[in-house]
Amino acid sequence: MKRLVRILLAAVGVLGLVVVAAVVYVTTFFDPNDLKPRLVEAVHEQTGLTLSLDGPLNWSFYPRIGVSVEDARAWLPEQTRENEAFAAIDRGEVSLAFAPLLSGEIAIDGVTLDGMRLDLVRDEQGHGNWEQLLDRLGGSGDKAESALAPASAGPAMQASSDPAVALDIASIEVRNSRVHYVDRSSDLDLTVRDLSLTGRDVNPVNAFPLQTHFVVDSTAPELSSQVDFKSKVRLGLNDGRYVLEGPSLETRTSLAASKDREQTLDVEAGKLTADTRGGHYRLDAAQVDAELAHPALGDKPLSLASSFVAEANTQEQTARLSDLSLTGDDGLKLTGVLTVSQLSDALHYSGQVKLAPLSLRPWLTRFGVALDTADEDALSEVALTSPVTGDLSRATLSNLTLVVDDTTLTGSLGAGLDGRSLSFDLQGDKLDLDAYLPSRTQAAPQDDTAALLRTLGVAPAYAATEAAQAADLVPTAALRDLSLDGQLALDSLTVKGLTLDKPSLALAGSGGRLSLERLDSRLYDGTLHAEAGLDVRQSPIRWSFSEKLDGVQLVPLVEDYSGKPSPLRGRLNVNGDFTSQTNHADTLLRNLDGKVDFRVSDGAVFKVNVSRELCTAVAMLEGETTSRDWSPDTRFDQIKGSAKVVDGVIHNDDLLISIPGIELTGKGQVNLPTQRFDYDARARFVDTADAACKVNPRLEKVPLPVHCEGELSGEPGQWCAFDRQAFQQTLTNLAKDEAQKKAVDKLGEKLNEKLGDKSSEELRNAIRGLLK
Repeated sequence: MKRLVRILLAAVGVLGLVVVAAVVYVTTFFDPNDLKPRLVEAVHEQTGLTLSLDGPLNWSFYPRIGVSVEDARAWLPEQTRENEAFAAIDRGEVSLAFAPLLSGEIAIDGVTLDGMRLDLVRDEQGHGNWEQLLDRLGGSGDKAESALAPASAGPAMQASSDPAVALDIASIEVRNSRVHYVDRSSDLDLTVRDLSLTGRDVNPVNAFPLQTHFVVDSTAPELSSQVDFKSKVRLGLNDGRYVLEGPSLETRTSLAASKDREQTLDVEAGKLTADTRGGHYRLDAAQVDAELAHPALGDKPLSLASSFVAEANTQEQTARLSDLSLTGDDGLKLTGVLTVSQLSDALHYSGQVKLAPLSLRPWLTRFGVALDTADEDALSEVALTSPVTGDLSRATLSNLTLVVDDTTLTGSLGAGLDGRSLSFDLQGDKLDLDAYLPSRTQAAPQDDTAALLRTLGVAPAYAATEAAQAADLVPTAALRDLSLDGQLALDSLTVKGLTLDKPSLALAGSGGRLSLERLDSRLYDGTLHAEAGLDVRQSPIRWSFSEKLDGVQLVPLVEDYSGKPSPLRGRLNVNGDFTSQTNHADTLLRNLDGKVDFRVSDGAVFKVNVSRELCTAVAMLEGETTSRDWSPDTRFDQIKGSAKVVDGVIHNDDLLISIPGIELTGKGQVNLPTQRFDYDARARFVDTADAACKVNPRLEKVPLPVHCEGELSGEPGQWCAFDRQAFQQTLTNLAKDEAQKKAVDKLGEKLNEKLGDKSSEELRNAIRGLLK
């Protein structure tokens, strides 16, 4: 036994001497730089790259066997040396473990790349400059896989008797590296710099740790982001199944728009599995935490957290997000699932989304929307649930249930992801729009009068009341490209105090022309029908309005709108058409043109009795008094008339108010922009069966004039006054007519005695003509 041991020790000693002698020989008599021409030729044959080795090639034999290269650059076939090199390294080193060489294996002990630079370019047609290199390497993929297979894989994985390369690398390290990527088809230009990557005990059997750090700089969008990634990696070279255990990604990003605010994103997952041969990929137990800071998000950073499970199959062109949950500040909680199909060509997705109740008020405040709502709790509870379908251009909520405070809407809602199309078909219960409008202050006197004018249809209410709230009425640039198709039906709608019963509307538009095709509703025992149009293709933009009221009760209409008792009752009928050309609130009424017909039937004016006033005045003229009991109101059969609107001025010359025994006519104008008016009215007695009083037939010819003028902001009691001068002139004319009549009659009696009845009648007529 001792002899055997001595023989073995002697053999080891001899082998050691041989190795030492070989090392001495190689380092003394062999220069690795003599291999440069052969290396350049081999790289060109295998890849098509033009290789330049300007730095030295060096051997290293202790503490490991290795080779290093410095200042190496490579150009693509279509490049010249004057171009920026496709790839370059300042220094690269590969070292081999010594012991495996004794058993015929090549075990890579370490790989180091220092100062690597890579320039990737995708042209306008979408072709990458690296694709031809991958194609050529793909042609020898089987040889590469066989060469990299571990010796323990067996003879099936070894294509020759050459030593096998055992993929068991003790250390991989990349440092001080850079990758520049340009996509000329999308103007994307980004650089990955300060790239470092380290891996330990890299092998195809067991999981090994891998971590990397780099900085991404981009010009469009302009940002800079620090990225850290680490995971345990399992390489499935035999079956093409790769696993990342516990992957973790951290990013810290600075945007040009908010350089003093850092965006953070942290991603962790239980496992990422990639089956490259089957095309199946899965991410389990993913957790994403983000903190976003941007001027558009307000002064406070927005915190979001999301969890989900994701999987994709490239062969079936499908992907799925399940167990999706997104939570964030101010009560945000969104859950759902999403399935994606046709990944490579016509991507399509479907799923389910649910938003738990939350208040929109802090979110609107965050995005710079100043809230001034009549109801301080408006938008404090908003929730939705719906299936979702769509593609890269459009998303649709196909069976939507949307809850906004006390309102529930159901139906469908679709929108283009570019913001250029909107469609909806919604049904709802009750909606109090006033709760979301600015709070109503105490109405000034002109508000009540203007409200009455708008109620009568002289000016469209929605144009006159909303116009003053914004200098720019509509965003014309956005509306020129908008495609709109929508329908909405409600059980009830409250707006500006008015309650619309069963309202329904339809909107449509494209190419810069938008329209309210119809608005139909029951309104205080009557009906409302309205249409409107907007043309933004030209400047100034053009508005059109059309409205029709039929049989609407005035008392609830006026009282709900103004918040004060109505001055009259009756059923209102209106038919009006209007246009205006402007996009500014202060000129909307000034440019208003149109016409309107209105009629109020079977009504009364409250707290004033015109019949009593006129009958009392007539009795005084006759030297008599009235003793009947008078109603406190003025009952009328109808009020009717028409108006023409030119440049915001209402012209009316056919007002007629029919009161039993009295007929009231008038004409005048109202200037809507200045709120000034000037109106003349005439009251005349007529002989009717239901006349309030009997008058001398001569007084039926006497109109009682009233003149009204002033501003709608003034006191109504000071607007109108009895026109004494006009009344005196009327009486003078009447007296003159009476005197002429008496003179002609007196003269006629005498003429009858002289000429006879027939001749005297002709002469009396001639005399009357001369006296007129």
